[in-house]
Amino acid sequence: MKNLIHNTSLATLLSASALLPIAVTSPAQAAESPFAVQMSSMEIDGLNIAYREAGNPENPTVLLLHGFPTSSHMFRNLIPELAEDYHVIAPDYPGFGASDMPDAASYDYGFANAANIVTQLIDAKGVGDYSVYLMDYGAPVGYRMFANHPERVTGFVIQNGNAYEAGLREFWDPIKAYWADASPENGDALRGFLTMEATQWQFTHGVGDLSKVSPDNYWHVQYLLDRPGNQEVQLEMFLDYSTNVDEYAKWQAMFREHQPPALIVWGKNDHIFPADGAHPYREDLNDVEFHLLDTGHFALEEYGPRIASEMKEFLDRVTR
Repeated sequence: MKNLIHNTSLATLLSASALLPIAVTSPAQAAESPFAVQMSSMEIDGLNIAYREAGNPENPTVLLLHGFPTSSHMFRNLIPELAEDYHVIAPDYPGFGASDMPDAASYDYGFANAANIVTQLIDAKGVGDYSVYLMDYGAPVGYRMFANHPERVTGFVIQNGNAYEAGLREFWDPIKAYWADASPENGDALRGFLTMEATQWQFTHGVGDLSKVSPDNYWHVQYLLDRPGNQEVQLEMFLDYSTNVDEYAKWQAMFREHQPPALIVWGKNDHIFPADGAHPYREDLNDVEFHLLDTGHFALEEYGPRIASEMKEFLDRVTR
């Protein structure tokens, strides 16, 4: 039974239950309204990869890349805001959200692989160029895609997503210890990041108005983290994050060479990715709209309407 759970997608498990928490929209229903969000999946490299999609595919595409420890669920309110004028795709990486979660011992959980999966997804959807919202883990996923095909990226929306070592402060010390020595002891020291207490802290630390943060966020996330085998998935991702730091200089050089326009909407009270990581973008990119928001890590929770408004103005400028 444990192996069955490891290798079965959350979407498949939930669809077999009478307690399905979300209504799955058919393609015909989705076509009726630009605001309807279709919950879909696609087989890529033998895995069912889940994604949310909305809007007319003939419009410019906006790719939304989630962070840790969440999924495309973090964009549930933003997607309808963009879908009237844009084609929106928000995938779940392997081991996250409703995508399949193969056993960590037999699958390559890492950022290069996640970028490859997302690239295959948008290729299969017929997407050419796109703008991309990068948050937390979504930043190295998106920047790896940019490094492979910079001509496809029409603009970045950067929300607490790092590409500079200045943004890796004391929070990262135990993770850096794991990079230096991937011992069971150093790995076990990181399991505290995977508890309900830590998950709730991620959503609430630095937030000014806690009433704007739905508890559904951390209940949803913690259910996913508590699946048998998921802690091992997350430890693999923690370990592989060091490979992103190795790529920082390359990405920075590509920013300077290709000069993609960028909108930065950054929660300045974030302890994980503090504002120290936001400022250096302005040294490498010429076309930057820069906003530090008085909130924490998941800035969309408290500043969703503000971010959506800034995004629509930005996207109208860089995609039309």
